[in-house]
Amino acid sequence: MQPIEVFADISCPFTHVGLRRVIDERDRRGITGVVLRVRSWPLEVVNGAPLDGDAVAEKVDALRRQVATDLFAGFDPSTFPRTTLPALALAAAADRTDPTTGQGVALALRDLVFEQGVDVSDRGVLERLAEEHGVTVDLDDTSAVTADHAEGVRRGVVGSPHFFTPAGDFFCPVLDIGRDDTGRLLVRVDEQGFEAFVAACFV
Repeated sequence: MQPIEVFADISCPFTHVGLRRVIDERDRRGITGVVLRVRSWPLEVVNGAPLDGDAVAEKVDALRRQVATDLFAGFDPSTFPRTTLPALALAAAADRTDPTTGQGVALALRDLVFEQGVDVSDRGVLERLAEEHGVTVDLDDTSAVTADHAEGVRRGVVGSPHFFTPAGDFFCPVLDIGRDDTGRLLVRVDEQGFEAFVAACFV
């Protein structure tokens, strides 16, 4: 099974869009045997603090209005996770179980945050998700998260999401993100960048 690696955080809304668009394109093309291996890029470690739900809400609003009207249906800043480290530990344990389970848990965690408004820093939520997917995990053991972060640094990860394909690596290839003169967040689909990225994914 061919993996497409991506270093990302669960709390990153740009990653949620990027993963979904890659999966949709893979399925649209009828491609089998390609799985997303979602590695940890813990933004609270990178930035020195977890992302704030109200700050993320601005990005979610821009994404929902400008490029992803089909996503973020249940996002709620008040239930945004206080930390993603235990959830990333679960995702890493799922990845060790097998690639398909790893992909399933990575997507499910982001669906909980951005589509269902569920707090994935809640241990009960993570324990139920682990049981549903047959994953054994110690949520207090974040050594795999730390190891992924160290490997990401070594490989030159720029931010979340950063994809590594058989034909090269791409930082946030689905979206073009900027601000206008007033500071308003502008997001659009980077059609040219996405085409180059998809070609690299599915060689």
